[in-house]
Amino acid sequence: MSITEIGRRFTHKTQFEAELEEAASDYQRIQPSLNSLAPSISVPPISQPTAFLRAHTDHDSNPDCKIKMAHGTTTLAFRFQGGIIVAVDSRATAGNWIASQTVKKVIEINPMLLGTMAGTACDCQYWETWLGTQCRLHELRNKERISVCAASKILCNLVYSYKGMGLGMGTMICGYTPKEGPTIYYVDSDGTRLKGDLFCVGSGQTFAYGVLDTNYKWDLSVEDALYLGKRAILAAAHRDAYSGGSINLYHVTENGWVFHGNHDVGPLFWEIKEKEKSFNNVEA
Repeated sequence: MSITEIGRRFTHKTQFEAELEEAASDYQRIQPSLNSLAPSISVPPISQPTAFLRAHTDHDSNPDCKIKMAHGTTTLAFRFQGGIIVAVDSRATAGNWIASQTVKKVIEINPMLLGTMAGTACDCQYWETWLGTQCRLHELRNKERISVCAASKILCNLVYSYKGMGLGMGTMICGYTPKEGPTIYYVDSDGTRLKGDLFCVGSGQTFAYGVLDTNYKWDLSVEDALYLGKRAILAAAHRDAYSGGSINLYHVTENGWVFHGNHDVGPLFWEIKEKEKSFNNVEA
C-alpha cells in the first residue's frame, strides 16, 4: 500500500468522524424538542409517587385511605366465525352518583380497529386516542395497516411505563388484518396483555359472562351473535347498578367495523322479556 493511499484512507476516516460528531451535535440540539413530543402525565411532586398513590387510593393495602376509586361499567368482545362482536353499556358513575347515561365507551381507533373503555374514562379516552395517532404514523412509515398485535403492544408498553402512578384502564383492542384474522387483546393499566376469544371487563362482567358462557358458540350467525352481545350487556345492566343507559353494538369484519346502533336499555328490557319469557322476577 502506497503512502498516498494510506493518506487518502486516513483523510476519509477523519471525515467520517467529523460527520459523526456533527450528527451527535444535531441530536443534542433537537433532543429537547423531541422530548416535548413524547407523551407524559403529571405525577405528584414527591420522591415516591407510587407509594404515595398506594397509601391514599388503594383500599386493599390501606382500608382507611382518603380516596376510594369506584369504577363501574360492562364491556365485552368475542370472536366467532363471522368476525368480532363488541358491545358496551353507556353509564358513567362517580361513586354512587350516575354522572352520565350517554358515554361512548368504544374508541374508533381507525377503520379496522376498535378499543373499549373500562376504568377511568379520561385515561382510556386519552391514551386510546393517542394510540390512534401511533397507528396512523405506522401506516405512513410502512405503507400498511398496523396489526392488532402491534397496536396492543404499543398501548401495553405505554401504560406499563406508568404502572403504579394512578392510571385505571381495562381495555380491549379488537380488529381484523389479513395475517391475523379477527383478533382481540385485553390490555390493562398494570401492563397485562392477553390474547383471547372472549373477554368481559367491568363491574357487571360476572352477569355478562353468565349469559355468554351459556349461549356462546363459534358458529353463531351474525344475527345471533349481535343478539348475544346485546343480551349479555342487558343482563349486566339489569343486575349491576353501575351499568346501564344504552347499548352500543359493533361488528368487526375483514372490511372493517360496522356500527349496529344504540339500543336503550329500558325498552329493550321489556322487548326481550316478552320475547324470551325471561326476567321472571320482574312484573310489568
